[in-house]
Amino acid sequence: MSVIAWIILGLIAGFLGSKIVNKSGQGMLMDIVLGIVGAVVGGVIFNFFGAAGVTGLNIYSLIVSVIGAVVVLWLYHTLAGRSSV
Repeated sequence: MSVIAWIILGLIAGFLGSKIVNKSGQGMLMDIVLGIVGAVVGGVIFNFFGAAGVTGLNIYSLIVSVIGAVVVLWLYHTLAGRSSV
């Protein structure tokens, strides 16, 4: 997958994951970064359970990436919330 495709997939997955987790985006750059990390995490999670990870710029990969982004964002908010208390 090309770098442009990773950025596009990361932006969409990060934005959707942000809307699912905390109802507001984290900003475009943070959405892209968390979305790309989420795509990798989603791929690892799906591979662990025997399913294919991110396969390209398609709906299945978007679903995998959004699930990974939700996990990454949940961890991010959990750890950030703990440090501020």
